[in-house]
Amino acid sequence: MMIVSFLLIGWILSWFKFNKMFIQAFKELFSKEITIASYYFIFFCVGTIGDVILFVRGNYNIFFK
Repeated sequence: MMIVSFLLIGWILSWFKFNKMFIQAFKELFSKEITIASYYFIFFCVGTIGDVILFVRGNYNIFFK
């Protein structure tokens, strides 16, 4: 569930040009070029980590009752 939430957050932030700022900041900090696909992939990974944490803590089954 958090995966969808974080992808939705990333999409909404892109309305305010946050994706361009994020890509530029990533380029300046790490000297690596990333694309818009990488931007959404980062949000996907953060959501996945959140889902794994919920699953390990046992709170994940609350969503499926």
